[in-house]
Amino acid sequence: MSLEDEYAADPEVTQWQGRFITAKTRGRWEYVSRARGIKAAVILAFTPDDEVVLVEQFRIPLGKPCIELPAGLIGDDDGGEGEDGATAAARELEEETGYRAARMEDMGEFYSSPGMVSEAFTLFRAYDLTRVSAGGGVQGEGITVHHVPRAGIADFIAAKRAEGYGIDVRMLMLLSPEWLKA
Repeated sequence: MSLEDEYAADPEVTQWQGRFITAKTRGRWEYVSRARGIKAAVILAFTPDDEVVLVEQFRIPLGKPCIELPAGLIGDDDGGEGEDGATAAARELEEETGYRAARMEDMGEFYSSPGMVSEAFTLFRAYDLTRVSAGGGVQGEGITVHHVPRAGIADFIAAKRAEGYGIDVRMLMLLSPEWLKA
């Protein structure tokens, strides 16, 4: 029996559901998804000085701080169902980094770890940034904002990795031109 046939034959069973995460099984497969169909918005933003805006946040599942692109959930607040992804991306960018974007471009939907997590995120590119606050996120997030020159991203990530930081998989898109050189 092929994996596709197994998928079609076995029902999806919810093993546990919290406010934001659902653990599921389908046949022999175990995976997690976002509860209530919530999706995420991830933001790629460059300052007028050609610096990428990154965030550093302690991540409980990793047990250490992680370097990431700004991101957040779409429609996660009570009454927020149906929130537009670009609206959520703009809100999260401002909350986390203190930057307001004049325009958000939808770059498409992506999956971060499709063998284990069904969560999708939409990548947004932020344009024409204006600094309106220090950022740092909402109460309890403890976000540090980093401004990294585009040409220095590989060195910045290598230094943070050497310090023991987690590095979000989405950093690969910033590193790929360096990694793809012959």
